[in-house]
Amino acid sequence: MFTETKINKPQEVARPIVDDLELLLTALPRHLQESVERAGNRLALLEIVLDLGRLPEGRYQNGEVILSQQEVSQADLNLVIANLGSFGNDNRAGIERTLHRISVIRNRAGKPVGLTLRVGRAIYGTIDIIRDLVESGQSILLLGKPGVGKTTMLRETARVLADELRKRVVIVDTSNEIGGDGDVPHPAIGRARRMQVAHTEEQHNVMIEAVENHMPEVIVIDEIGTQLEAEAARTINERGVQLIGTAHGQTLENLMLNPTLSDLVGGIQSVTLGDEEARRRGTQKSILERKAPPTFDVLVEIQAPDRVLVHSNVTTAVDAILIGGSYSTEIRQRDLNGQVTRETITNAPVNPAVSNYGNNGGNFEGNAFGLDWWDEQKPTQSHSTRNPRKARRVAIA
Repeated sequence: MFTETKINKPQEVARPIVDDLELLLTALPRHLQESVERAGNRLALLEIVLDLGRLPEGRYQNGEVILSQQEVSQADLNLVIANLGSFGNDNRAGIERTLHRISVIRNRAGKPVGLTLRVGRAIYGTIDIIRDLVESGQSILLLGKPGVGKTTMLRETARVLADELRKRVVIVDTSNEIGGDGDVPHPAIGRARRMQVAHTEEQHNVMIEAVENHMPEVIVIDEIGTQLEAEAARTINERGVQLIGTAHGQTLENLMLNPTLSDLVGGIQSVTLGDEEARRRGTQKSILERKAPPTFDVLVEIQAPDRVLVHSNVTTAVDAILIGGSYSTEIRQRDLNGQVTRETITNAPVNPAVSNYGNNGGNFEGNAFGLDWWDEQKPTQSHSTRNPRKARRVAIA
C-alpha cells in the first residue's frame, strides 16, 4: 500500500557545484595531470588511484579509466606526498581550503605504496529532498554506502542551518572532510563553526567539549563509528541539542544488528516476561526489546544522490521490527526536473520467529533477532535481566 504526493521544488533545478579540482591535479605528476585533462568528464570524476607497480586509474561515476600506460613508481608517490604535506594518524591528508581527501596505503614498514585521491565537491541544494526534516529541529541520522553522498548532504545541512535558519551550528570534523583542510574552513559550510579533532580516538571527547564550551543549537558529526562516540551522541541529545550525523551502515535493520552502534536507535536488550504478560502479548517469555529512547528521531537511508528512504519515527520502526509488526517508511525521489516525489510504504509484518536481516537487499530470513544471535553479540551480564543459561535455548516466537 502506498500514497503518493508531489512537492514543488522552490529552488532552481541546476545545483551549483564547487570542486576546486585544479588544486588536486597540481599535486600529481605532470603526465597524470595531462591524462586527466584528456579524459574529460571532470564532474563525474570520483577519485584517482595510484598503486605502486600498477597502472594509474581514474574512477568515474560510470566506470574506470586507465590514465597512463606507465606504471606508478615510488618517485611518483613521493612527489604527490611531498606536494600534499603530512598525513594524520588516520593516514589521511588534505589540501587547504578544499574538500579533497587523500588517503595513503603503507606496507608493514610504514612505507607508502598506494594513494587514493578522492575528489571533494560542495554541491548546493542537495538537502532539498529532506529540508522539511532538517527544519523540524529533530535529530537526523544519515546512512548509506561509501560514495553515495552522505558527507555532501551533511555539509549542505550545516550551511543551511547556519546561514538560512540562523542557528548556532558546530561541526565536529574528525578528518576535515566536512569543512576541508587547513585552519580556515571551506565556504561550503557557511557560518557554521568547525572543531577539528587531533586524533580520531578523541572524537567523542571533542563532541562533549563542543556542547560544554560553545553553546550550540546544532551539532554536526560525520562517521559515528565507536561505542564511545555513540554514548557521546546520546549525551548531547539529552541536553536538548539537535544532532545531524552519519554512521556506518546502509539500513535501519543493519544498524540494529551492529552491537556497537545500535544504541543510536535505542539499543536492544533481552528481557523475561511474566507468565501473564507473555500470554497477553502472545509471545514466549524471553524476548528482545528496545532498551532506551533512540538518540536520533529520524533515520534517512541514502540509496542514491536523488533517492532516500525516510524512517520518520525511529522509535516506532525499531519496536515494530523487534515484534514483527508493520510500520511505515517514505521513499523520496528527485526527478530530472527537480521535482520531489514522496511515496509512503507500509511494510508488511514480519514474524520474528523466522526473521533475519541478511545481505539480500534488506529482506528478512532466518533468525537474526533471536536470543541466540543476541547472546553472541553482547555479554549476558551487561544489558540482560534474564537467565543466560535458559535464554540460549529460547528464540522469539
